[in-house]
Amino acid sequence: MANNELEKALDILDSELKKQGLSRREALKVAGLGSAAFLMGSTEVEAATLNASDVKAKIVIVGGGLSGVATAARLTNSLSNPDITIIEPNPKSVSYQPGNTLIASGIYTKADIEFESKDFTPKGTKVIQDKVVEFDPENNIVVTSSGEKVSYDFLIIAAGLTLDFGRIKGLEAIGELTTLGDASSLLNTFKDSGVCSIYSVDGAVKTWEEMQKFIAKAKAGQKVKGVFTHPNTAIKCGGAPKKIMYLTNARLVEAGARDNAELTFYPNGGTMFGVPEYHDAIVKQFEARDMKWQYNHNLVAVDLENKIATFNHHWKEKGEWDKDLEEYAMINKNEDVNVEFDFLHITPPMKAPDEIGNSAVGSAKGFVPVNKETLQHVKYKNIFSIGDIAAVPMGKTGGSVRKQYKVLVDNLISTMEGKPLTSKYEGYTVCPLITDIGKVMLAEFDWSKKPTPSFPLDPIQERYIWWLLKVYALKPMTMYGMLSGRA
Repeated sequence: MANNELEKALDILDSELKKQGLSRREALKVAGLGSAAFLMGSTEVEAATLNASDVKAKIVIVGGGLSGVATAARLTNSLSNPDITIIEPNPKSVSYQPGNTLIASGIYTKADIEFESKDFTPKGTKVIQDKVVEFDPENNIVVTSSGEKVSYDFLIIAAGLTLDFGRIKGLEAIGELTTLGDASSLLNTFKDSGVCSIYSVDGAVKTWEEMQKFIAKAKAGQKVKGVFTHPNTAIKCGGAPKKIMYLTNARLVEAGARDNAELTFYPNGGTMFGVPEYHDAIVKQFEARDMKWQYNHNLVAVDLENKIATFNHHWKEKGEWDKDLEEYAMINKNEDVNVEFDFLHITPPMKAPDEIGNSAVGSAKGFVPVNKETLQHVKYKNIFSIGDIAAVPMGKTGGSVRKQYKVLVDNLISTMEGKPLTSKYEGYTVCPLITDIGKVMLAEFDWSKKPTPSFPLDPIQERYIWWLLKVYALKPMTMYGMLSGRA
């Protein structure tokens, strides 16, 4: 199965490159990817042989998505006698979530990103198809929704985030969702209102339907408004709210209807991107495409019937002079702003599931508090966390997990062996920012908030080669590289 999927992706990659007069080897050389053995046809990214440790312990992983399964696979490769249990309710939890944006723009279908988790679960790993609802870290026990008590020596929390649509007035009926879970409440609430969200797989399918209606109106000569939001919480894949806006723009241009559509981005923050170089590049791209933006706007309500989005606009004003501090006091100001829309893409507020965020292993902010470098829990030394749910700055992308899971496994085994934790996650994050159909800006950065390009190319340039990487190569690299524990 893995080889067929990989060969198909590489055949498509070769076909697309041939149209440009390039071989795969030539293209990868241009892109600085000549040493990427995986893309040259190898089934492994890492050639290094892992030296298996003989240390023994019972390891439980809460969450069987990309982070959890990749970590289980790496542990299986790294331990001579692994005892690993994954607790996960969804049999399709390893589905390729970065593909949601491509589903929402008509490039992928839902079938392109859905996989059976059993096809990727490491041999010998026990799977409990249930949900953990209680944590007892003092006694090293978790409890599932069916009442089963599962003990552990070491615990890894990789459960992902909850989509908190119910926090938005008018969307209370949706409540809380997961990306891969039942989205019937979302679909039943949105109906044909022009409102959508790519953060649910079924929601991404709905987004493509709504986008086509939006484009049809513009093509028929109607003046239409598209609104795109970014909330006041941490989110998975911070670039996605902009990606769907770029792709809506591309589809409008393709249809010859762009002049009839106004597209506006409403982020809660005051920048386009946390890395200045990428922020500047995105602003220039927005200006070139006549896409508008309004900073410091957080979506707080939606009137589906009248198609009005309400934002809390917040800012600071200079107050009185403080003689002691020799500076002006800054006064927080805010107002609600109503915005009409024909098409509204919502990036919902996100948080850890309540059973985790509000438990002894959670934190006041809802995420699992870990040392950002070692990924070890700040209080319980036999607990680690990884991926979207871990309380680390940035790092909520699949590319981040690719770096994190190796660090976590190294440090977990060191802890098991009673050794110091020497492996460090340096904050590496990668976001293939789709800016057009056929163009991607590969944003790579770390704690320094400076571009950290892996390839000898200007990192702020939109490139076709990164589009090929995003659309054809990253999925098999993830599914058959990371999920084997070797990429």
